[in-house]
Amino acid sequence: MDITLLGTGAPDGLPRPGCPCAACAAALGRDARAATAVLVDGTLLLDLTPGAAFAAARVGRSLAGVRQVLLSHPHDGPPVEVPAGLPQPGRVPDGRELALLTGHRVRAVALDAPGTGYAVTGPDGQRLLYLPPGAAPAGLEGGGPPARAKPRVGEKPRVGEDESYDMVVADVLGRPDALARLRAAGAAGPATDVIAVHVGHDVPPGPELRRRLAAAGARAVPDGTTLTVGVYEDVPDVPRRTLVLGGARSGKSVEAERRLESFPDVLYVATGGARDGDGEWAARVSVHRERRPGSWRTAETCDLVPLLKQDGPPLLIDCLSLWLTDAMDSVDAWDDDEWAGGGERALRARVEELTAAVRETRRTVVAVSNEVGSGIVPATPSGRRYRDELGRLNATFAAECEHVLLVVAGQAVPLRG
Repeated sequence: MDITLLGTGAPDGLPRPGCPCAACAAALGRDARAATAVLVDGTLLLDLTPGAAFAAARVGRSLAGVRQVLLSHPHDGPPVEVPAGLPQPGRVPDGRELALLTGHRVRAVALDAPGTGYAVTGPDGQRLLYLPPGAAPAGLEGGGPPARAKPRVGEKPRVGEDESYDMVVADVLGRPDALARLRAAGAAGPATDVIAVHVGHDVPPGPELRRRLAAAGARAVPDGTTLTVGVYEDVPDVPRRTLVLGGARSGKSVEAERRLESFPDVLYVATGGARDGDGEWAARVSVHRERRPGSWRTAETCDLVPLLKQDGPPLLIDCLSLWLTDAMDSVDAWDDDEWAGGGERALRARVEELTAAVRETRRTVVAVSNEVGSGIVPATPSGRRYRDELGRLNATFAAECEHVLLVVAGQAVPLRG
């Protein structure tokens, strides 16, 4: 089953008409996007958008063979005229299935927002899920994709693939939790090709867009691209270990959280503790908690090694600088005599134990740490000691990570990966 993405942009397109923002100003050439519309095997059109016939012609496709046009948006579709020869657009009621003479089956998927999602099964059994902007599937606990077609006589069945779609085409940037729900239900697996559509001006086009999507295991393609459902060569590999560095209020925690918001059951490891009686700290913690998806769990601990050694969902560790404070407290590193008499060796051993656990972990890990070596030299020996030890910790931790980012003024600069 082949799909041609006649458009991949938000309903208003990219650039948005009349918008002076930086993202719209940079959306030129291959980064310009028409409203999303998907042509399936030349016979099924998902969403009729302005200029669809011209968009198809530009990439050597024709809409002459389209036998069914289905709308996904909560309204009756964009205000466009139906090109001559196309059937009138329609909509499949939630939970109902439409069988086409071409052998395609289309099931309407209920959503948590107005609109309709479509699960399309091709004649040979490949499965595609298409979702409108701003929506996620509802009721996934009751079932995932429709059953894959039985293998033909003499055809070897594909073991272990019945649980997930071959391709998901969805609003990954606007609703990353939709992808998390699909993964939690087994409807999106490691081999699922996730294509981001309904792309608007909330993320700068080009490298930043590709970077953010790759961290979620997704990708975007230019308008007019034809893809084969079930071919996985370009599926991004999500890094197992990532370190996010940055200064105070740089946006490093937001960047770390963003990297995992499309994955289910994340364990947020808070190393700072509650600090009873500190109102300002409580306010900081509250802001962080409100930002996190409701499905995430929280553990307040500095005992990171057991978590890294266990199997389980992704870990978000925020942050290593507070872990170091606790570790230095435990060896009384602030006292010069204690430091010289064994505290330094004890701290080195704890850091080596941590980095060894990072090296061997099988969990996905995103860790946050402060970059303090570029600022004012601390006035006290203990302050300088902490600065130096944090620099060493960041360097050894980063050596075990596939991805390392430095966040400056909310902009993530890749240092590795």
